[in-house]
Amino acid sequence: MTDQLTHIDEKGDVRMVDVSAKPDTERVAVAEGFISMKPETLALIVDGTAAKGDVLACARVAGVMAAKRTSDLIPMCHPLNITKAKVDCAPAAAGARADGRVGVHVTVTCGVTGKTGIEMEALTAASVACLTIYDMCKAVDRGMEITDVRLLKKDGGKTGLWQRQP
Repeated sequence: MTDQLTHIDEKGDVRMVDVSAKPDTERVAVAEGFISMKPETLALIVDGTAAKGDVLACARVAGVMAAKRTSDLIPMCHPLNITKAKVDCAPAAAGARADGRVGVHVTVTCGVTGKTGIEMEALTAASVACLTIYDMCKAVDRGMEITDVRLLKKDGGKTGLWQRQP
Protein backbone atom coordinates (compact mmCIF):
# COMPACT_ATOMS: atom_id res chain seq x y z
CA MET A 1 0.00 0.00 0.00
CA THR A 2 1.25 3.47 -0.85
CA ASP A 3 1.62 5.96 1.98
CA GLN A 4 0.82 9.03 -0.08
CA LEU A 5 -2.14 10.23 -2.09
CA THR A 6 -1.32 10.17 -5.79
CA HIS A 7 -3.76 12.94 -6.73
CA ILE A 8 -2.01 15.49 -4.49
CA ASP A 9 1.24 17.12 -5.62
CA GLU A 10 4.17 18.20 -3.44
CA LYS A 11 2.49 21.59 -2.78
CA GLY A 12 -0.79 19.97 -1.74
CA ASP A 13 -2.65 20.85 -4.94
CA VAL A 14 -4.91 18.31 -6.64
CA ARG A 15 -3.77 17.02 -10.00
CA MET A 16 -4.44 14.31 -12.52
CA VAL A 17 -1.70 11.70 -12.18
CA ASP A 18 0.69 11.50 -15.13
CA VAL A 19 0.45 7.92 -16.41
CA SER A 20 2.24 8.52 -19.72
CA ALA A 21 5.30 6.44 -18.77
CA LYS A 22 3.27 3.46 -17.54
CA PRO A 23 2.90 0.42 -19.79
CA ASP A 24 -0.48 -0.67 -21.11
CA THR A 25 -1.74 -3.72 -19.24
CA GLU A 26 -5.02 -5.59 -19.11
CA ARG A 27 -7.06 -4.43 -16.11
CA VAL A 28 -10.35 -5.62 -14.67
CA ALA A 29 -12.47 -4.37 -11.78
CA VAL A 30 -15.61 -5.79 -10.18
CA ALA A 31 -17.88 -3.67 -8.00
CA GLU A 32 -21.27 -4.11 -6.39
CA GLY A 33 -24.17 -2.20 -4.92
CA PHE A 34 -27.51 -3.06 -3.38
CA ILE A 35 -30.81 -1.19 -3.39
CA SER A 36 -33.26 -2.30 -0.76
CA MET A 37 -36.99 -1.78 -1.17
CA LYS A 38 -40.42 -2.98 -0.13
CA PRO A 39 -41.29 -6.50 -1.31
CA GLU A 40 -44.16 -5.01 -3.32
CA THR A 41 -41.74 -2.80 -5.21
CA LEU A 42 -39.51 -5.74 -6.05
CA ALA A 43 -42.59 -7.63 -7.26
CA LEU A 44 -43.36 -4.80 -9.72
CA ILE A 45 -39.80 -4.99 -11.04
CA VAL A 46 -39.72 -8.77 -11.36
CA ASP A 47 -43.21 -8.97 -12.88
CA GLY A 48 -42.35 -6.25 -15.39
CA THR A 49 -45.30 -4.10 -14.35
CA ALA A 50 -43.45 -0.98 -13.20
CA ALA A 51 -45.01 2.10 -14.77
CA LYS A 52 -41.77 3.25 -16.43
CA GLY A 53 -41.00 -0.09 -18.10
CA ASP A 54 -38.29 -2.74 -17.76
CA VAL A 55 -36.44 -1.48 -14.69
CA LEU A 56 -33.57 -3.97 -14.75
CA ALA A 57 -32.88 -3.56 -18.49
CA CYS A 58 -32.77 0.20 -18.06
CA ALA A 59 -30.47 -0.13 -15.01
CA ARG A 60 -28.07 -2.36 -16.96
CA VAL A 61 -27.90 0.13 -19.85
CA ALA A 62 -27.48 3.06 -17.44
CA GLY A 63 -24.63 1.26 -15.69
CA VAL A 64 -22.77 0.68 -18.95
CA MET A 65 -23.31 4.30 -19.99
CA ALA A 66 -22.05 5.49 -16.58
CA ALA A 67 -18.89 3.40 -16.87
CA LYS A 68 -18.16 5.04 -20.23
CA ARG A 69 -18.70 8.57 -18.81
CA THR A 70 -16.91 8.24 -15.47
CA SER A 71 -14.15 10.70 -16.35
CA ASP A 72 -16.85 13.32 -16.99
CA LEU A 73 -18.07 12.90 -13.39
CA ILE A 74 -14.95 12.23 -11.30
CA PRO A 75 -12.57 15.18 -11.73
CA MET A 76 -9.18 13.43 -11.58
CA CYS A 77 -10.26 10.28 -13.46
CA HIS A 78 -8.55 9.55 -16.77
CA PRO A 79 -10.79 8.96 -19.78
CA LEU A 80 -10.44 5.26 -20.60
CA ASN A 81 -11.05 3.30 -23.75
CA ILE A 82 -13.16 0.67 -21.97
CA THR A 83 -13.03 -2.78 -23.51
CA LYS A 84 -15.71 -4.42 -21.34
CA ALA A 85 -18.63 -3.30 -19.18
CA LYS A 86 -21.15 -5.84 -17.91
CA VAL A 87 -23.91 -5.03 -15.42
CA ASP A 88 -25.86 -7.79 -13.68
CA CYS A 89 -28.99 -7.03 -11.66
CA ALA A 90 -30.18 -9.87 -9.45
CA PRO A 91 -33.46 -9.57 -7.53
CA ALA A 92 -33.19 -10.60 -3.88
CA ALA A 93 -36.61 -11.66 -2.56
CA ALA A 94 -37.56 -12.12 1.09
CA GLY A 95 -35.38 -14.80 2.67
CA ALA A 96 -32.67 -14.66 -0.01
CA ARG A 97 -30.23 -12.63 2.11
CA ALA A 98 -28.90 -13.25 5.59
CA ASP A 99 -29.71 -9.65 6.56
CA GLY A 100 -33.33 -10.03 5.46
CA ARG A 101 -33.25 -7.10 3.06
CA VAL A 102 -35.30 -7.27 -0.14
CA GLY A 103 -34.13 -5.53 -3.30
CA VAL A 104 -31.75 -5.74 -6.22
CA HIS A 105 -28.08 -6.69 -6.05
CA VAL A 106 -26.02 -5.05 -8.80
CA THR A 107 -22.66 -6.47 -9.86
CA VAL A 108 -20.49 -4.74 -12.46
CA THR A 109 -17.41 -6.00 -14.28
CA CYS A 110 -15.38 -3.50 -16.29
CA GLY A 111 -12.22 -4.06 -18.29
CA VAL A 112 -9.63 -2.02 -20.13
CA THR A 113 -6.21 -2.39 -21.67
CA GLY A 114 -4.47 0.77 -20.58
CA LYS A 115 -2.16 2.67 -18.27
CA THR A 116 -4.47 3.10 -15.30
CA GLY A 117 -7.09 1.14 -13.39
CA ILE A 118 -10.79 0.82 -14.01
CA GLU A 119 -12.09 0.69 -10.44
CA MET A 120 -13.84 4.05 -10.63
CA GLU A 121 -15.72 3.01 -13.76
CA ALA A 122 -17.01 -0.17 -12.07
CA LEU A 123 -18.00 1.73 -8.90
CA THR A 124 -19.71 4.49 -10.90
CA ALA A 125 -21.60 1.92 -12.98
CA ALA A 126 -22.85 0.12 -9.85
CA SER A 127 -23.94 3.41 -8.29
CA VAL A 128 -25.76 4.66 -11.40
CA ALA A 129 -27.49 1.31 -11.96
CA CYS A 130 -28.85 1.51 -8.39
CA LEU A 131 -29.82 5.16 -8.87
CA THR A 132 -31.67 4.23 -12.07
CA ILE A 133 -33.68 1.59 -10.21
CA TYR A 134 -34.51 4.24 -7.60
CA ASP A 135 -35.57 6.71 -10.29
CA MET A 136 -37.81 4.23 -12.04
CA CYS A 137 -39.53 3.08 -8.83
CA LYS A 138 -39.58 6.19 -6.63
CA ALA A 139 -43.25 6.86 -7.37
CA VAL A 140 -44.19 3.73 -5.42
CA ASP A 141 -41.35 3.53 -2.88
CA ARG A 142 -39.44 6.64 -1.85
CA GLY A 143 -37.92 4.74 1.08
CA MET A 144 -35.59 2.66 -1.09
CA GLU A 145 -32.01 2.70 0.16
CA ILE A 146 -28.77 2.29 -1.78
CA THR A 147 -26.05 0.55 0.24
CA ASP A 148 -22.95 -1.58 -0.05
CA VAL A 149 -21.43 0.17 -3.07
CA ARG A 150 -17.90 -1.17 -2.97
CA LEU A 151 -15.04 -2.65 -4.93
CA LEU A 152 -14.92 -6.44 -4.83
CA LYS A 153 -11.87 -7.08 -7.01
CA LYS A 154 -9.30 -5.35 -9.16
CA ASP A 155 -6.60 -6.99 -11.20
CA GLY A 156 -3.81 -5.72 -13.41
CA GLY A 157 -1.26 -2.98 -13.35
CA LYS A 158 1.71 -2.63 -11.01
CA THR A 159 -0.20 -3.67 -7.87
CA GLY A 160 -1.71 -6.80 -9.43
CA LEU A 161 -4.64 -8.58 -7.82
CA TRP A 162 -6.66 -7.19 -4.91
CA GLN A 163 -9.80 -8.92 -3.64
CA ARG A 164 -12.19 -7.96 -0.87
CA GLN A 165 -12.04 -10.47 1.95
CA PRO A 166 -15.38 -11.86 3.18
